[in-house]
Amino acid sequence: MNSTKTYRVKSISEFHQLRGLPGPEHPLISVVDYAAIKHAPDNDSTNWVFDFYMIAVKRGICGTMLYGQQSYDFNEGVMFFIAPNQVFRITARTHPTAQRSGWMLLIHPDFLWHTALAKSIKQYEYFDYSVNEALFLSDKEETIINSIIQNIQQEYHANIDNFSQQIIISQIETLLSYSQRFYHRQFITRKITNHKILDRLEALLADYFNQEDLISKGLPTVQYIAGMLNVSPKYLSSLLKVLTGQTAQQHIHEKLIEKAKEKLSTTDLSVSEIAYELGFEHSQSFSKLFKSKTNLSPLAFRQSFN
Repeated sequence: MNSTKTYRVKSISEFHQLRGLPGPEHPLISVVDYAAIKHAPDNDSTNWVFDFYMIAVKRGICGTMLYGQQSYDFNEGVMFFIAPNQVFRITARTHPTAQRSGWMLLIHPDFLWHTALAKSIKQYEYFDYSVNEALFLSDKEETIINSIIQNIQQEYHANIDNFSQQIIISQIETLLSYSQRFYHRQFITRKITNHKILDRLEALLADYFNQEDLISKGLPTVQYIAGMLNVSPKYLSSLLKVLTGQTAQQHIHEKLIEKAKEKLSTTDLSVSEIAYELGFEHSQSFSKLFKSKTNLSPLAFRQSFN
């Protein structure tokens, strides 16, 4: 029987209380030293949901974070981003020589009211990774990120005045921009993981277009493909854009056109029959897409082989 329970933390003050920390100096934003947090024995069997954003780097936990379909080892310099209402679980193991370190930046959405970041924070793709991909920092990258956190902490500990919120907001924006840069780097450098996703994508699309009942299923959507790969649609498109220069939708269309070319060149099926087999209700839609991708109509492409 699964004994995992889900606990929702509604405020930053409640988080401080649960972790044995002094009350936050500001109710809507807090920088927490991870070494100061008290770990309860039953935390390993708890799923957590926060009503606020959490950005964190944790080391020396000797454990993993379970986040969507993935698990991450904290000792590799993992930075992760959790938006309100996302579910995660931390499984920690005690180790006599482990020295816990790191930080958590907690930001309640109310802190962002009347700022441009209130809207733009939702556009940073890594907050959508509820089913995939933490950020693995190099030592140099972690130093940059830590210096920004120190700036936020200094302003957070200073006397709050009319300029404090905007100064902190600008530092958060800088933090998010650097994180975006580092994620872009990760798409390129973590080739093994990314190529595994590409390999799975290729196999998934090949299997999809080889099925007999495409007319009942229709063309595969980006949402469907991303779900089958256990990644978010935004993550999939970002990854493909960096590695192949194409979005996920363009990649799907490319595989569709490859299958269409195969059928046009190796079978006697009519254009209408091929369109039907590939999941198109109307052959005109198929012909229009084919010509937009190849500059040839399906019939002109077929005739080029004769």
